[in-house]
Amino acid sequence: MKLFQQLLVAPAALGLLAPVAANAAELNINEVSDYASGSEVQSFSDVYPTDWAFQALTSLAERHGCAVATPSGSITRFEAATLVEKCLGNVAQANEEERRLINEFAPEIAVIKGRIDGLESRVGEFEAGQFSNTTTLTGKAAFIVGSVNASDETTGSTTMEYMYQMNMNTSFTGEDKLYTRIKSGNVADHFEDKSNGTYLAATNGNDDVVEIDKIWYQFPVGEQIQVWVGPRIENYYMLASAPSIYKPIQKQFSLGGNGPVYGSSTTAGFGAAWTQQVDDPSQGRLAFSAGYTSKGDQTSTDDNGMFGKDSATALLTKLEYGTPRWQVSIAAAFKEGAWQDEYFATSDALRRSGYTASVASAASVAAGAAVDHSQSVASAAAIERTSETAIGLRAYWKPEETGIIPAVQFGYDSTSIEKQQTGYATEAAGWMMGLNWKDVLADGNSAGLAYGSRVHATAIKGGGTDPAEDTLSWEAYYTFKVNDNVSVTPALFGNDSPSDGSADDNNNGVVVLTNFRF
Repeated sequence: MKLFQQLLVAPAALGLLAPVAANAAELNINEVSDYASGSEVQSFSDVYPTDWAFQALTSLAERHGCAVATPSGSITRFEAATLVEKCLGNVAQANEEERRLINEFAPEIAVIKGRIDGLESRVGEFEAGQFSNTTTLTGKAAFIVGSVNASDETTGSTTMEYMYQMNMNTSFTGEDKLYTRIKSGNVADHFEDKSNGTYLAATNGNDDVVEIDKIWYQFPVGEQIQVWVGPRIENYYMLASAPSIYKPIQKQFSLGGNGPVYGSSTTAGFGAAWTQQVDDPSQGRLAFSAGYTSKGDQTSTDDNGMFGKDSATALLTKLEYGTPRWQVSIAAAFKEGAWQDEYFATSDALRRSGYTASVASAASVAAGAAVDHSQSVASAAAIERTSETAIGLRAYWKPEETGIIPAVQFGYDSTSIEKQQTGYATEAAGWMMGLNWKDVLADGNSAGLAYGSRVHATAIKGGGTDPAEDTLSWEAYYTFKVNDNVSVTPALFGNDSPSDGSADDNNNGVVVLTNFRF
């Protein structure tokens, strides 16, 4: 095909095809090609430079400026019709020569316009099934391959599992956001084990069931306040900024230590955050956040619900000061109803006195039975549920340039628990340190190292010590960036005395995470 033919036909063909790439199967692409070659309608001859129509088309293109180039050789009748339609499609009046061109190529123009109208109809149907133009969809998937070797040698086999997540963000005003997270996965066994510290940040144990994992609405009030409310949210999402910059492999190292302060559950809740406005973004600024959640959100019986005295509830507050490169913060969590949701705690530090539906007497609760906050014990000797106040300190710093100096994250949690029974912890504490390096060995690659002592009992009612008080957890990883959307992260980790301090309580493991983002 000659240059002029390519320049003339290509924009028309692309203009027809681009909006409906997803429905390309419905369009006979070969026919479009045939139009350019003139092979489909063999009774029509090409337009040659000696024809009156060729000369009229050249004048038409020059007069209306509607072609990127003027004909320099013979063209097909469909190419000529495309040029006529392009130049005269929106012209109110045509001169005699232009009307003659329209009449000459009327059959071809009718075919082209018919296909355009059909495609526009299909585009309308296609767009009708799309997300709103105010909704964006992103997602990620993770392939998880690894093993964990415990001291009791009961585990160690290699497993392969997955996690899949989609994030939808919808804005109705340009400043608000309706966030919906859809998630699924089949992670089980050692990579879903909270007590031994091997629960991964990428873990999802939905048994292949796709469900709405998070949904909330966020909107501004003025220029300095953000408000959140939703039926499936966690306290740490309702903050002016994240308390930690460390990117963890094990979930226990998330949030600067996923302990009694930031440890949370997906429930109904609401919150707000105020951020000081500064002229220079690099300047330090203050921010304050508060969020409330309740595990009784779906229980309508007396003294339950969002605010009932028998519901497990948590109020998290955070005061912070910092710049984009560093931050220091103090947080206080006030938890009622024997709330216990932590990934960074020993068994003794985690236990709370409270009601349970899984046993028939208060004696079983005292023996450490699992707590179920949805019902109460039908027993006159039911134990009063605990309340606690937890304080968390966080600090991080990032270097101005990437290199040998890492970004540093520090976290410390301490909690005081009231209404505990004899033999249960009344105070507990733990800490972590995390380091991250960017552009390690190659641009885009990164590395991380975390180390810490899980939250453990520091005081027990009636005396005694936590057998896992010498707990120690660590992880190290390196991330290869395959491209902008795919990365591979091999990691090593270990947990000494993560739960009860017994001889078979220690574990070490290896995992390879392949992450896909889209």
